[in-house]
Amino acid sequence: MPDGTTFLVTPRAAAEISAIASRQGTPGAALRVAVEAGGCSGMRYDFNLAESIDPDDLVVEQDGVRVLVDPTSLEFLAGATLDWHDSLMGSHFKVTNPQATSGCGCGVSFAV
Repeated sequence: MPDGTTFLVTPRAAAEISAIASRQGTPGAALRVAVEAGGCSGMRYDFNLAESIDPDDLVVEQDGVRVLVDPTSLEFLAGATLDWHDSLMGSHFKVTNPQATSGCGCGVSFAV
């Protein structure tokens, strides 16, 4: 079982979070990463900018950017890494999750 408090953010993901927050006029906002029921594989990743931190959030800092994960989502994200992929087919956040037993082609939905 992965370390229950480990969630990594790559420098590339941190740079994109900073750029998104600046474009939306909320520099310094954190990215909240959550896991919700849904998607074609049963669970899906959800990404939203957050201006406040809940007391029980895991706060991961990378290059001056904060990423927040709530305790319930962390159960599904422990040991995972958040990265940013930019390609001709599109740009998106990608979670590499060692707990996922399967996923869909879009990379947003997974099963455990």
